[in-house]
Amino acid sequence: MITWMPVRQLKFCSSVILVNAALLLAGCGEGADPPGSMTAGSGSMPTAGTTSGGGSTGSSGGGATSAGTAGATSGSAGTPNGGAGGVSGSSAGGVGGGSAGGVAGTGAGGVSGRGGTGGAGAAGGSSAGAAGGSSAGAAGGSSAGAAGGSSAGAGGTSGFQPCPASGPCKIMPFGDSITEGYNVAGGYRAPLFHLALAAKHEITFVGSANDYSVPTVDGTAFPKNHEGHGGYTIEGTNGIAQFVSTSIPSYKPNIITLMIGTNDINGNVNVSDAPNRLGKLLDSIFTRDPNILVVLAQIVPSKTDGTNNAIKTYNAAMPNLVSTRVAQGQHIVMVDMYAAFTNDANYKQTLLNDNLHPNQTGYNGMADVWYKALSPYLH
Repeated sequence: MITWMPVRQLKFCSSVILVNAALLLAGCGEGADPPGSMTAGSGSMPTAGTTSGGGSTGSSGGGATSAGTAGATSGSAGTPNGGAGGVSGSSAGGVGGGSAGGVAGTGAGGVSGRGGTGGAGAAGGSSAGAAGGSSAGAAGGSSAGAAGGSSAGAGGTSGFQPCPASGPCKIMPFGDSITEGYNVAGGYRAPLFHLALAAKHEITFVGSANDYSVPTVDGTAFPKNHEGHGGYTIEGTNGIAQFVSTSIPSYKPNIITLMIGTNDINGNVNVSDAPNRLGKLLDSIFTRDPNILVVLAQIVPSKTDGTNNAIKTYNAAMPNLVSTRVAQGQHIVMVDMYAAFTNDANYKQTLLNDNLHPNQTGYNGMADVWYKALSPYLH
């Protein structure tokens, strides 16, 4: 029998935490807690085929079935069916050719595009190269980093860019207590901020909540705001859907990192309808602002095998939700947090702190997956 433990926590205080080698986290928070798929490419003028080499800067590269070059340097579409990798867009690995020793993936070129379907990454996630960037294609594709999470290409018009040309890109972390940062102050938000700082990207976090945060990251004031709410489900009285009508107009996020559904599944809340509720949530976001980029995560596993079976069913419904909406012009990238955890056979001990919540290492891995999906859009 599975006992429902909502994703929540009471007041706690954290001490100094080291994130990777360079991230120093410290702070005290309180409050009630508690890999990629199919999306259309962002280029509207795709000329790429499905048998190109790999790369990340959109130069020239491998042929129809070559093993693409490392994504950090160059390489775009091959000549048989592949077009140009796209102005400023990095291209993905080709059929039979994966970057960084990957397996397979199709690339698709586009003007200033994003997305693409990269070859498999070094740790099992599909990636368009060492940097995980991918180019826009007519059919989009998956890219992922060393953590094993995959992300789908963003849909939309040529050169889609959600972030402003100058100033910080506003990101709204949206979800439940895993977004809030239960167990580890700052959750995935602090290590994600660290990665952006290290790459000299300007980002900030927005939202109506500011708990479970840290004061500084790498000597820089940490943007504490977020829209993570402990114990919340997708919709209802304790559903995050209620914040769409207030937080989007108030904070005007450029990007939303969305992971929700853990409490629906763990609490057995009409589980079969959960994907439909998620679809309505996505639609409501784009009704408020059609120019937002949503990075949607397939949710992380629990320590309970029975719960994980339901989680896998819920996650399996997301690719179709995404591809259908991208075809309608919504800008969505999907990342696979479930695989990012289960690629480690001992994840229950190494990446989870309790039945539902990641530990510091788990949150760090989540940040890696988010960052690989976000980095092509950041300045």
